[in-house]
Amino acid sequence: MQTPPYLTPEALTTFIRTALAEDIGDGDHSSLAAIPADARNRAHLLVKGEGVLAGVALAHLIFREVDADLRVEQRLNDGDRVNHGDIAFIVEGRSRSILTAERLVLNCMQRMSAIATYTAHLTSLMAGTKARLLDTRKTTPNFRICEKWAVLIGGGVNHRYGLFDGIILKDNHVDYAGGIRPAIEATRAYLERTGRQLPIVVETRTLAEVEQVLEVGGIERIMLDNMPPAKLREAVELIAGRFPTEASGGITEQTITEVAHTGVDYISVGALTHSVKSLDLSLKAF
Repeated sequence: MQTPPYLTPEALTTFIRTALAEDIGDGDHSSLAAIPADARNRAHLLVKGEGVLAGVALAHLIFREVDADLRVEQRLNDGDRVNHGDIAFIVEGRSRSILTAERLVLNCMQRMSAIATYTAHLTSLMAGTKARLLDTRKTTPNFRICEKWAVLIGGGVNHRYGLFDGIILKDNHVDYAGGIRPAIEATRAYLERTGRQLPIVVETRTLAEVEQVLEVGGIERIMLDNMPPAKLREAVELIAGRFPTEASGGITEQTITEVAHTGVDYISVGALTHSVKSLDLSLKAF
């Protein structure tokens, strides 16, 4: 997996330190009160469900931030299929440090593994087609870096990371701008005026809007929003390979296979990051 631009050491350190500050405050008083300062121990990350593991690399960084002397013996990797009873890693060092890091490691890994698992599942339902699975900006505030990362681990593709690294002219943008043509023309003028080079994706709701995008051009991809499969096929035929296509809006595991077979290049699913159930993991002393 190629490292995406948002996974910088600075971004990850900021995320981890902010999350630890939220959890620890002025001290992990449970551990400070009950555990001797010089106590050392071990714990293993126990998998208690089935799915795709994600967040192992992040766990290393969290343990290192809490205590650089903690040592992690890794047994499984991000992207591995796991079953109940598997051991992902063993961490060894100061007992207080292990306990302080425990919940942040679990919170991140449980949700990341759930996203990776669902991403892999939906991707498998698209087998035999050219369609690729995209995530969206429907993410948890301040946790996007982990959720987008988990999509990649599960075999999906990241859409833009945020509002700053790509332009998507959605229905409200189009309506506020006065239509497809003025929205695209204003956007292209803005990019030229500001010297920015950003991809432009335009959301369309009807075949008439698709035709308008084709007339104007100058964009990167056409999004086909909330179109039933028959209409998607019409749109793909109309576009005829001039621009990549993306199906979006209300796509579920019950419908994604049929949508993928319409010939679209991408399918975006917000549920990847907003509607998953965490994979059960536990950090157990032994």
